[in-house]
Amino acid sequence: MTGVGIAAVLVGGLAPLGRSGALSGIAKAPVDGPVRIGPLGLAGDAQADRRHHGGPEKAVHHYAFDHYASWADTLPAPGPAVLGAPGAFGENLSSTGLTEATICVGDLWRAGTALLQVSQARQPCWKLDHRFGVPGMARRVQASGRTGWYYRVIEPGAVAAGETLRLIDRPCPDWPLARLLRAFYVDRLDRDALAGIAGLALLSPSWRELAARRLESGTVEAWRPRLDGPGPGAG
Repeated sequence: MTGVGIAAVLVGGLAPLGRSGALSGIAKAPVDGPVRIGPLGLAGDAQADRRHHGGPEKAVHHYAFDHYASWADTLPAPGPAVLGAPGAFGENLSSTGLTEATICVGDLWRAGTALLQVSQARQPCWKLDHRFGVPGMARRVQASGRTGWYYRVIEPGAVAAGETLRLIDRPCPDWPLARLLRAFYVDRLDRDALAGIAGLALLSPSWRELAARRLESGTVEAWRPRLDGPGPGAG
């Protein structure tokens, strides 16, 4: 694979999220024409919780439009209503032909004039439940392995819908994101896999540290605060 078409480039501001009332930038809308990409992401895009979203290691979010049909077929209402167009998962880039099984840690992709590097997969959080109006949506996304992924920005530039995302280099061909997701969420204490992940220099530091902590402790970190959100029972 050398390139895929970029179907949409999307940005969004802050708005209350569903019944939670929490501010979020998860609702994205397509943009016509070139959009500037800097070290912290796309011009005009926003994140409310900068502790867990955004930053240099999560500057650009990509989600495969390939997954939308499966979600629409399996989710209860009102989830499918959110899937009418790209942007349902808060992605900045939407495409078909590229998924977690075919993209690798450290991949370098030319997007317009910007150069992006795959830094990590997405860790779903409770805000997806409110975005889709489906309790447990974050858990569904995590279990499915259809999480999406993030890029760090190696060279700033601009990108527009209709351009081609071109693969420039694949330094870690043995580490597709699907392999990482299996290690983190399925075979959760596979020591060989965790050791390999902890040593992946091109993976985001937070993911390498997470693998190292599991190796050291022999236990899996609590997921409930991330997946279920604040409130009774989250801990």
